[in-house]
Amino acid sequence: MFHIVLLTFFTLGYLAIIFEKPLHLNKAAAALATGAFCWLVYFAQRPAGYSMTLFAEQLSDVAQIIFFLLAAMIIVELIDSHHGFKLITDMFYTSSKRKMLWFMIVVSFFMSAVLDNLTAMIVMTSLLKKLIDNQKDRWLIGSLLVIAVNAGGAWTPIGDVTTTLLWINDKLTTWETIKALFIPSVICAATAGALASFFIRGEHEDVPTQLHLPMEPGAKRVFFMGVGSLIMVPVWKAVFGLPPFLGALIGLGVLWLITDIIHYSHGEERWHLRVPHILSKIDTSGILFFLGILLAIDALAMAGILKEFATALQSAISNQTWIAIIIGIISSVIDNVPLVAATMNMYDMKLHPTDSFLWQMIAYAAGTGGSILIIGSAAGVAFMGLEKVDFIWYLKRISWIALLSYFAGIGAYLLQRMI
Repeated sequence: MFHIVLLTFFTLGYLAIIFEKPLHLNKAAAALATGAFCWLVYFAQRPAGYSMTLFAEQLSDVAQIIFFLLAAMIIVELIDSHHGFKLITDMFYTSSKRKMLWFMIVVSFFMSAVLDNLTAMIVMTSLLKKLIDNQKDRWLIGSLLVIAVNAGGAWTPIGDVTTTLLWINDKLTTWETIKALFIPSVICAATAGALASFFIRGEHEDVPTQLHLPMEPGAKRVFFMGVGSLIMVPVWKAVFGLPPFLGALIGLGVLWLITDIIHYSHGEERWHLRVPHILSKIDTSGILFFLGILLAIDALAMAGILKEFATALQSAISNQTWIAIIIGIISSVIDNVPLVAATMNMYDMKLHPTDSFLWQMIAYAAGTGGSILIIGSAAGVAFMGLEKVDFIWYLKRISWIALLSYFAGIGAYLLQRMI
C-alpha cells in the first residue's frame, strides 16, 4: 500500500509537469510539490530500514547536484554578461540552419565527453541564445543537442554520472569503455542530426543582435578562466577525488574574485558585470524544478521501489541485451543514476566481470536512453528549465528521433561486437 501511494503521488506530479500548459501550472511548482509529498509519504510510513543517516546521504547527493548546477550556471552567465562567447560565435556563426545544427552537435558531443553532459548543455544553451533569436528554432536545435550531449557523455567515464558510477565501482575501465562505446555514441548523435536535417532547412532571417554587441572589458580573461574552471572540475575529481560541486565552487570563487578586482574601481558603471548582479539573472525556477525532480526520484530509490524493479527485471528477462535496452527506456522517465545503482547489485561480478557486455550496454543505454523524454536526463531537465521547453512539444517532435537514434547506437554496438 505504501509503494502504491508513493507511486501515485509520483505519477500525478509527472502528469502535472507533462500537462503544465493546459493545466496552467508552473512545472517548477509541480516538481517541488511532487518531491516534497513523496518524501512526506515516505516519512509518514517510515518503512523497515528507515534511517536518518541514509536520508542525509540521499539528500547530500541531491544537494551536490544543485550546488554544481548553480555554480556552473553563474560561471556561464558571467561569461555571457561579458559577451565572452563572441570568441566562439563570431568564428562559427552561419546563417544556414542545417550547418548550424551540425556544428552545434559536433561541439556538444565532444564537450560533454571532456566536461559532462549537464555542464555541456548549460554552455551550449547559452551559445544558442547568442546565435539564434527565434525561440522555436532554439527549441528544435537545443533538443537535438540534448541527444548529442547525452551520447557524448556515455563513452567516457567522466562524461556522464552513470558511466562514472560504473567506472568507480569497477564495472568499467577507461580505455575499454572508450573503445567499445565511442562508435555507438557517434552513431547515436549522427543519426539524430541526419533525421533532423530533413526538416531543419533554410536560412536564419537576421543576424542575432547579440552578435553585434562588443565584448565588455575583461571578456577574454573571464571567458578563458570560466571555461578553464569548468574543464578543471573532472581533473580535480580524477587527481584528488574532489566532488564536482566543490570543483565548480572553486572556479566560481576564483572568477568572482578576479571580476571584483577588474571592475571594482569603476563603480556603478560596471555593476552589471559583477557577480551580485549576475545572481539576479539566474533562473531560480529552473533550479527549483531540477531540485523537485531529484527529490521525487530519490524518494522512490529510498523506498526500495527502484531496487524492486531491478530485481523483477532480472527475474523476468534473462537476455542481457534486452535488460540493458529496457533500463535505457525506463531511464527516460526515471533518473538513470538510482536506476543503475539498483541494477549494479543484482548481477554477480563473477558472471559479469569488469568491461563485460552487460556493463557496457548499460552504460550506453542508461546514458542515451534519457534523451527519449526531456525529463529523462540532467541535460534535458536543465534545457527544459532554461528555455521553458514544453514537454508535449518535445514528445511530438523529438522523442521519435531520440528513440531511433538510441536503437541505432545499440545496433552499432552489437554489430561492432560481432565484427
